[in-house]
Amino acid sequence: MAYTKNPHLPKVRQDATLLVHRGWGVRQVARYIGVSPGTITKWVKKAKIYGHHPIPTLSSRPKHHPKQLAKELIWKIYHKRVLIKRSAEVVHQELINDGVFVSLSSVKRTLDRSGLLKKRSLWKRYHPPMLRPDVEKQGDLVQVDTIHLLTPEGKRVYVFTLLDVYSRWAYAHTYTHANTATALRFVQKAQRFASFRFKTLQSDHGSEWSQWFTDHVFSMHRHSRVRRPNDNAHLERFNRTVQEECLDTVPRTVKDLNKALTRYLPHYNGKRLHFGLKLRTPVQALAGRCFQAID
Repeated sequence: MAYTKNPHLPKVRQDATLLVHRGWGVRQVARYIGVSPGTITKWVKKAKIYGHHPIPTLSSRPKHHPKQLAKELIWKIYHKRVLIKRSAEVVHQELINDGVFVSLSSVKRTLDRSGLLKKRSLWKRYHPPMLRPDVEKQGDLVQVDTIHLLTPEGKRVYVFTLLDVYSRWAYAHTYTHANTATALRFVQKAQRFASFRFKTLQSDHGSEWSQWFTDHVFSMHRHSRVRRPNDNAHLERFNRTVQEECLDTVPRTVKDLNKALTRYLPHYNGKRLHFGLKLRTPVQALAGRCFQAID
């Protein structure tokens, strides 16, 4: 049975075998379908196995290969992956440390066939690296992120957060959707409240901070390193603070969350002292006022 990628051929095989069962001759069906009589005969034999169902196309993969991995080696790769639960590169190095020498491509292929390899999303675009700017004044580096909250009804609301690394000035607002258009509106709204211009924005690789946002935002936009939340450490700490001191105490609706944030943000920026600012507030840091630490 010849290999093909035609998705309609399994149904054609089924229809051909039905014609034979209805009394058509093998040669007559072969002329009608446009294949050889021997092919129709093979399809009829296959129909005895699959019954009155489409006859699938067999894989073109060879059953044996002279360089295929031994079953014992495949089991070691599988067992090591299940045991340490790490990436293919780590599994490969662990096997080498154990004296098992196998190529990285073989490890990835084995894990892929076992359903243990997490593949990179086809929708994720590559973001070229951009040097992290030096933070010398307000607006040099502004970090943005999104907090996902689950309502009692099982729906999600999204709290967009923003923080200036130099002054620790922060802003947050809640939305029902997390997409690039919402992210752009949030940054524009935060810029109107801020007393300084956002020069460089830094975010993670979430879908709301994708290429469309980069192309339309008024500031330079850079992404943090993949799986490196410490790159946004200042904002991650603010996210924890705003949840503990504000968001966790109010109903998780957009209206209630925004109302609570409206009351909390002036306190955070104007009254709450920060150890990172030598016990000053973000408003004082923006004004350039210096205070000595309280004994």
